[in-house]
Amino acid sequence: MEALPRETIVDVLESRLREDILTGRHPAGSYLPPERRLADGYGVTRTTLKHAFGRLVQAGLLETRHGVGTRVRDYLRLGGADLLPMLVRHSPDWIGEIFEVRRSIGALIAERAAARASDGQRAELRGLLTAVGEAEGGDAVQLADIEVHRALAHATGNRVYVLLTNTLFNAYLPVRAALRGPFTDASAAHERLRPVVDAVTAGDEAGARRAAEEYLTVTERIMLEGLA
Repeated sequence: MEALPRETIVDVLESRLREDILTGRHPAGSYLPPERRLADGYGVTRTTLKHAFGRLVQAGLLETRHGVGTRVRDYLRLGGADLLPMLVRHSPDWIGEIFEVRRSIGALIAERAAARASDGQRAELRGLLTAVGEAEGGDAVQLADIEVHRALAHATGNRVYVLLTNTLFNAYLPVRAALRGPFTDASAAHERLRPVVDAVTAGDEAGARRAAEEYLTVTERIMLEGLA
């Protein structure tokens, strides 16, 4: 058992400010009220407020200019995919949009991997697939499955696909425990993924795309049922 993390007043304030920004209470492009007034409104010290601001600046939701003030950034226009984990925590509705990207990118990665994988990468994929079937427990199976997809991305020879794969997996983190449905049975998880690896290692580009589309569609359905 792991001890549950204790929330500090900065954690609570950061969460409140993030919620107020994402729900539009503080609209994109607007300046926040002066620090003293905002701190009084939230019932915190200005030091606590500054710490929370720092986190939200780092997250890409705020920008601070000395002598001007703190403004809410338009994250949909200026933000990047690194915001996804935070947005998923704010609203699970983002998961559906992430899954749409997962289907299209995942199928393309499988097709490219089938065309470009080296003999060593094909052998690695077969070994990682075996590890999925031998993993014990839903968490371990899920993590083993992730490594297969990372290896597929590496096999494309395109580092952007690797980073996109990492981004999508990172976006799942806030709700990962609810997405274990496809991985509770190691044997079933292995069999669902096997056609993808078989097609990639055979160099069958069209077959790899079809197998990946099938795999991603089926696992998406199971994971969405878990979220529901």
